[in-house]
Amino acid sequence: MKNVKNVSVSFMLMGILFCVCLIASNLFETKLFRVYGPICLTCGFLVFPISYILNDCIAEVWGYRKSRLIIWTGFLMNFFLVAIGTIASYLPPVNPGEDESFRHIFLFAPQITVASFIAFVVGSFLNAIVMSKMKMADRNKGHFNYYFSLRAILSTIVGESADSIIFFPLAFYIFPWIFDGKPSVTVEVLISLMLTQVVAKTLYEIIALPITIRVVRFVKKFEGIDVYDENISYNAFKVKDI
Repeated sequence: MKNVKNVSVSFMLMGILFCVCLIASNLFETKLFRVYGPICLTCGFLVFPISYILNDCIAEVWGYRKSRLIIWTGFLMNFFLVAIGTIASYLPPVNPGEDESFRHIFLFAPQITVASFIAFVVGSFLNAIVMSKMKMADRNKGHFNYYFSLRAILSTIVGESADSIIFFPLAFYIFPWIFDGKPSVTVEVLISLMLTQVVAKTLYEIIALPITIRVVRFVKKFEGIDVYDENISYNAFKVKDI
């Protein structure tokens, strides 16, 4: 008989919340809200940065290998949502035309979906790798609040920058140019979108830092664990290495 491995309740809950935030952000992307003047954000902004905060917490407490597992789990759950939402959107409604609102939310544009998946994977892994490597570099330096805050902010800037640099050009410029013959937005608007997203999400991380620090401290104490990623592989596809 195989030994049953214990599952950390904290890790399980953070993993579930991570997946929920990703799925919710996909659904909330269908609505824009005005921040100030011409500056607008999608409602996905309300929850998507939380996934990066959770990624930071998981990488900080359990290390890169557990973070890698959660990133791919989130990717698969997102894919599942897109696949089922697409199937459901094409099922015939009882009364013709009454499912337009449903299709607007759940019938994801293929180019947006592909761009989102690529950007999420690259950005999330870069975020986790930066957290892991900076934690190793900060080992034995003390001043947890300062060094954790620094690596949380810098990893978010790297991850969110990669996410924006990949997603917006693919979704609104390259794919529309390939399939429709012209980009959806101008280069100026594209750059504005990317900068706004990176700045806004980084500020989100900074504002949430006091809570993040307390959560990480509590989980480390509760679980009695604080992993340093020594001699590990950062290969994103070694999922079995947990």
